[in-house]
Amino acid sequence: MAKTEVNDDIAVKVDHATVRFNMATERIDNLKEYFVRLIQGRLMFQEFLALKDVSFEVKKGESWGIIGTNGSGKSTLLKLISGILKPYKGSVIINGSIAPLIELGAGFDGELTARENIFLNGAVLGYKRDFMKEHFDEIVDFAEIRDFLDMPIKNYSSGMSARLGFAIATVVQPDILICDEVLAVGDYAFQQKCEKRMTDMRDKGTTLLYVSHNIDSVRYVCDHALWLNKGNVKDAGVVDKVADEYMKLER
Repeated sequence: MAKTEVNDDIAVKVDHATVRFNMATERIDNLKEYFVRLIQGRLMFQEFLALKDVSFEVKKGESWGIIGTNGSGKSTLLKLISGILKPYKGSVIINGSIAPLIELGAGFDGELTARENIFLNGAVLGYKRDFMKEHFDEIVDFAEIRDFLDMPIKNYSSGMSARLGFAIATVVQPDILICDEVLAVGDYAFQQKCEKRMTDMRDKGTTLLYVSHNIDSVRYVCDHALWLNKGNVKDAGVVDKVADEYMKLER
C-alpha cells in the first residue's frame, strides 16, 4: 500500500485501484498433486479482478457506507484500505491510524477464558497490559459478559464473541474506523448499541468506513455512500441519493 503525503483534510484516497486474484481452473484434492503440478508448470489459474479501477476520496470526519450485493468487492475494498491486501494496480493513501473491525475476535484463543482473551486480544491490537487493566471494566460492561468472564471463549455464542471483540477494538478512538458487517451476528439491542458507539466516535471526529447490507443502518450511521457492483464503482456521493438508487435496482 502506498503511504505518501496527502492533503491534510483527506483521510483515505483510493486512486484507480485494481485487486487481482488467481483462481485454480481445476480442482486438486491433495497437497502432493498440487506441488507436482506446480513444479511441472501444469498448475493453471484464471485471473479474477475483485476490484476494477476504483477511485474515491474520504475527507476526515466523513462516514462512508460501502454497499452492494454479495461478491461486489466491499470486503476486498476494506481489506485493501486496511493494508491486508495490496493493489495490483493503482494506490491507496492513508492519513491517520486505522482500527479495522473486519474479523471480530480473530485474536481469541478458544481454550482461554474471556478474562484472559481480553488481554490477549488487546495485545494483538497493540494495546499495553496496563491500558487493558485500566479499561477492563469498560470492556466487560459494554460486552455484557461479566457473568461469563471465566468461561472459555469456545463456549461463547457468535454474538457473545462479537460483543467482546467490538468492545475491545473500540476502546480507543482511532482516526479511521473500518467496520465490515460486524453487527450482523449480534442481536438487535447490541446492533443499536454498536451503532450508537460508532456515531459517537464519528461525532468526535473519527472517519468511518462501514460495510453493511442493512441500508437503514447505513443511512443512520453514514453521510456518504459508495456503491460497488462486480468490482466497479456504480455510484458515490450523499448517502440518501446513492441508497435510493441502489434500492430501486435491487427491488
